[in-house]
Amino acid sequence: MKIRTRFAPSPTGYMHIGNLRTALFCYFIAKQNDGDFILRIEDTDQQREVDGAIDLIYQVLEETGLHYDEGPLKDGGNGPYIQSKRLDIYKEYAKKLIALGGAHYCFCQEDFEDHDPCLQLSYEEIQQKIKDGVPYVIRQTIPDTGITCFDDQVYGHIEVENQTLNEGILIKSDGYPTYNFANVIDDHLMHITHVVRGNEYLSSTPKYNLIYQAFGWDIPTYIHCPPVMKDETHKLSKRHGDASYQDLKDQGFLKEAILNYISLLGWAPEGDEVLSLNELIKQFDIKRISKAPAIFDIDKLKWMNGVYLRNMSLQQYHELLLPYYQSLNKNIDSLELSRVLQPRIEKLSEVNETIDFIQMAYPFDISLYSHKKMKTNPENSLEALKHVKEKLACCDDFSIENLVMLFIEIAKENNLKNGRIMWPVRVALTNKQVTPGGAGDIAHILGKEETLKRIDTAILDLTKALQETSY
Repeated sequence: MKIRTRFAPSPTGYMHIGNLRTALFCYFIAKQNDGDFILRIEDTDQQREVDGAIDLIYQVLEETGLHYDEGPLKDGGNGPYIQSKRLDIYKEYAKKLIALGGAHYCFCQEDFEDHDPCLQLSYEEIQQKIKDGVPYVIRQTIPDTGITCFDDQVYGHIEVENQTLNEGILIKSDGYPTYNFANVIDDHLMHITHVVRGNEYLSSTPKYNLIYQAFGWDIPTYIHCPPVMKDETHKLSKRHGDASYQDLKDQGFLKEAILNYISLLGWAPEGDEVLSLNELIKQFDIKRISKAPAIFDIDKLKWMNGVYLRNMSLQQYHELLLPYYQSLNKNIDSLELSRVLQPRIEKLSEVNETIDFIQMAYPFDISLYSHKKMKTNPENSLEALKHVKEKLACCDDFSIENLVMLFIEIAKENNLKNGRIMWPVRVALTNKQVTPGGAGDIAHILGKEETLKRIDTAILDLTKALQETSY
């Protein structure tokens, strides 16, 4: 039997991380078995549907490379693939299920306890109410006795007493199906062999199986995944505005890193965690899905994103950063700037804040010249900058290597630690506590003219401040 999985998102907003993980697991299972990956849009909750959300689903799947074999824009003969276009199909199968004793009409206008009183209505009474236009829903009929059991690939064998299951609505009064009915009908008619979804559906699965059994259909293989949590007690939630794929892209994360990291939420490879999409397909193993909740760790994603950035060739990385350099009107070596940034940037949104000093140094802050580890203070920093200015004025080789050697020589000549020279230079050129590189990197990027200009300014600022303030 050919493996067929389905990703069935609701168009209710951005692509939530949990949804994307489901899509990835479905894609891995299908592709590692030469199977089919199907996209189905579950838009039966019309009140929560967001304009443009369906197009966003198409966009994310295309951008991430999760190309589906069948779906709304790629008919495979099992459509329509949008549930709102399948209403007649659900009504047809709901009537068949009623005839099989697996469902019934319910005309109740209020909640009821225990069994639905409409189960006692005769066929004639039901037909008369329908003829009179009395609003109704179609509910599932649950046996009073017995046990419904199933095997899940993650959680093992599960048994539930039928008397504990509620008779949920299958077709609402507006004619739209609930998820509890539509997913069963669609999965059967679309020949889905493996159903991947969150473990919140474990408790409902026995009810789905009762529908499968009533029709005499094969039950698919179930893979219920642990929830993705924002912390130990709170789940990530699309309704509460938690991180989506689009949010992470906007924060400067690469799609490759996002996919890689999300794949590890509740699943672990045997070796290296940094894996391409093709490597993830080859390594994915249902047996390595955890039962424990997965905590979304933004710091680990940042680390992984940094690995992807550092693993790029310098030219690839440079091309990625070029749009961020458009606001710079200084005559700088942008390729060299990329070289300096590559080992230091973990996500692209950090670029602008990291290079903003190039356009103009930050306002003078005398406190930055005091560094306990470097043993610097405003007085000895002023002395260091005067030494540096004298040597740089005669320097024609502004390569990073030569500048670093020059700073080391200045420190040696004055019997000082290297940091006593390099820290004041770094502060003088940026007026920032954290910089994208050392003194040599920054001086090289700014060039001789700009470097000397900023050192002159720093010398004047320090001289004036020391005259006005006693330390």
